[in-house]
Amino acid sequence: MQAYFIEFANFMLRWLHVIAAIAWIGESIYFVMLDNGLRPPKAAEDREKGVFGEMWAVHGGGFYHNQKYATAPAKLPNDLHWSFWKAYTTWLTGFALFVILYMVNPGFYLVNPGSDWEWAANLTGWQANLLALAFLLLGWVVYNELCKRISPNMERDGLLSIAVAIMMVVVAYLSTQMFSGRAAFLLTGAVMATAMSANVFFWIIPGQRRMVKAMKAGETPNPLDGKRGKQRSVHNTYFTLPVVLLMISNHYSFAYSHEHAWVLMTLFIFAGALIRQYFVLMHQGKIRPAYPVVGVALILVAFWAGMPATSSAPSGAQTAGSGPDITEVKALIDQHCVACHSQSPTQPGFSAPPAGLMYDDIEQILLQKDRIQQVVESGYMPLGNMTNMTEEERAVIQAWTE
Repeated sequence: MQAYFIEFANFMLRWLHVIAAIAWIGESIYFVMLDNGLRPPKAAEDREKGVFGEMWAVHGGGFYHNQKYATAPAKLPNDLHWSFWKAYTTWLTGFALFVILYMVNPGFYLVNPGSDWEWAANLTGWQANLLALAFLLLGWVVYNELCKRISPNMERDGLLSIAVAIMMVVVAYLSTQMFSGRAAFLLTGAVMATAMSANVFFWIIPGQRRMVKAMKAGETPNPLDGKRGKQRSVHNTYFTLPVVLLMISNHYSFAYSHEHAWVLMTLFIFAGALIRQYFVLMHQGKIRPAYPVVGVALILVAFWAGMPATSSAPSGAQTAGSGPDITEVKALIDQHCVACHSQSPTQPGFSAPPAGLMYDDIEQILLQKDRIQQVVESGYMPLGNMTNMTEEERAVIQAWTE
């Protein structure tokens, strides 16, 4: 029953997390489109009131007239709308999911026993949990310091973009060395998602509150608050597509179990940012097809780099048909895999087979042959090698022919 309760809580939290993320990301993308699509106001009275830009739109059978002020209007309405709870809800539910799915059983999901770094491979569960929390915190601290030191007044945002891109390459590499493959992808996405939420919490909303307070006091708002809010909002929109991809990556083992998973991860991050850049510029009336072309090219490079080798037979196989038969392989799968991947798992913490994959009979095993060989060869499965699968046993599965 405990496993069922955890899984049900996971189900409901994931639902709420996805809903909040859709609302937040949708609103963020809309406001970037609105901000970049503004045109100078045509009415003289609007210009005199300090209107910086406007947009006319039609949606849902109605017409809308959006206006943006250069700093602030002469008088604020009492029903001013704020946008922040969607961001906070997305992060809080995402972190709760991380606790339930990964931190409750860190030795199973976080520790990377195949790490090239001996200390990372030998982490205990509580050490892995602390390291994961530190990873998220330091990711935000480093990103925030880059923003503050490189472009404090938004005068060197191009250089800042390069610095953040380099930071994400480093984060991708470190995560794959310190954590298991699936957790590495998730934590890299979580570093960006944490920066996005923290941008809202520490910079965007406080700056807006200072502007509102100044207006109510009859003072002129500090324009830097608006510029900083805009800077962090723009960063958030570039993080959006990579974060979404990394959050759904745990369903695709070819990426996180690859020998150079951090390279694939980096290619996906840059591809998402470049594709998002195309739409940001498009809303400004600038069509730059080079951005999505390069983005798609990076995805194709990732596809090529992640492609499983087929040119040579695995160790232990001499000729086609001479490797171990399915009976021998099934015995190993029964020993090392079926405790989790079964219609009725016996491994504590599982009320259903992970990813819905079941290896109870030969037909089910044959359907997942390529997946089984891939994750076993990479060392990703069994998770944490909790069943102590030997290299000889891995070689048998790699040498298996149908």
